[in-house]
Amino acid sequence: MSTMTLAKALNAGLRRALDANPKVLLYGEDIGKLGGVFRITEGLQKDFGEDRVIDAPLAESGIVGTSFGMAMRGYRPVVEIQFDGFVYPAFNQIVSQVAKFHNRTEGRHAVPMVIRIPYGGGIGAIEHHSESPEAYFAHTAGLKVVTCSTPNDAYWMIQQAVASDDPVIFLEPKRRYHDKGEVVHDTKPLPLHQARVVRGGTDATLITYGPMVKMCVEAAGIAEEEGRSLEVVDLRSLSPIDMVTLTNSVRRTRRGIVVHEDVQTLGLGAEIAARLSEDLFYLMESPVLRVTGHDMPYPNSRVENDFLPDVDRILDAVDRSLAY
Repeated sequence: MSTMTLAKALNAGLRRALDANPKVLLYGEDIGKLGGVFRITEGLQKDFGEDRVIDAPLAESGIVGTSFGMAMRGYRPVVEIQFDGFVYPAFNQIVSQVAKFHNRTEGRHAVPMVIRIPYGGGIGAIEHHSESPEAYFAHTAGLKVVTCSTPNDAYWMIQQAVASDDPVIFLEPKRRYHDKGEVVHDTKPLPLHQARVVRGGTDATLITYGPMVKMCVEAAGIAEEEGRSLEVVDLRSLSPIDMVTLTNSVRRTRRGIVVHEDVQTLGLGAEIAARLSEDLFYLMESPVLRVTGHDMPYPNSRVENDFLPDVDRILDAVDRSLAY
C-alpha cells in the first residue's frame, strides 16, 4: 500500500501496463520528453524509449487514426488527448471507425485501444479546457467509457482499460489530479464496469462519478450532521452503466439524485433517471432529481463556480427529494 496523487497513480498504472506487455504503446502530444501537460507520462519515455512513448504532432484526428491502425496490427495504443475540448477534431475517427470496426468485421477484429481524456472544470482554465464530453461517447455503441475518482481506481482502472480488447474512453477528472489517496497494489480490483458504493446511507442515494464523487461525499457528511443519511454511489463506468448496483441502492433508499458537471439536457443523469423510473417506479418515494452544469457553453473561469454543482445545490436537491 502506498499514498500517492491521482496523477502519480495513473503514471504508475501506465508504467505497469508497459512493463507487462511489449505491445502497449503511448502516443500523444508532448507526452514524451515533457511528460504531458499534467505530467501523467513523466519519465516513461526515458525508461521505455521513444518507440513506445511517442510524441505526436498537434493533430488529434491523425493521432487517433494512427493509433487505430496500430490497434488493427495487434498493438495496444494508449492515446492522450491533451484537453477535453481538443478531442472533437478526432470525433469522426472515434465514432465512425474506432467504435464500429469490431461490428463491421463481424467480430473478427478487435480494437484494443485506450483514449485518455482529462475532463471537467474547476481549474480556472480558458475556453475548451474544461468541458465534459462523456455523453457523446457513452451514446456511441461500440465504445466503453470509464472514469476514475480516486488514486486507487486510477491505478487499477487504467491497467484494466489497457488490457481490454474493446476501445475504451478513459476520462480523467483533471481537478482531482493532485488529490492524494491510498493505492493498494496487492489486491484484486473491482471489475472495470462495476459501480462502487462509496458511503452507505438510508434516506437517499447520490449517484455520481469522476470529479463530483468527492463533492457528494462532502455533502453526505454535512447532511449527516443534520440527521440525514445519504448513500453515495460512484458509477466508475458510464458505458455500460452498472444498473444492478444502482437499482439495489435506490431500492433501499427509495430516492435518487444524480450529480454531474456536464449539462443537464441529454446528459448521463437523464438516462439514469429514465432507467430507475422504469425499474423502480412503484417503489420510489420521489422522482429522480438531477444536479448538473447549466445548459450553456462552459463559462470563463471567473464564474465557473456558478456553473458547476456544489454542496449547496446538492443539499437543496436532497431537501426537495425528501419533501415529496
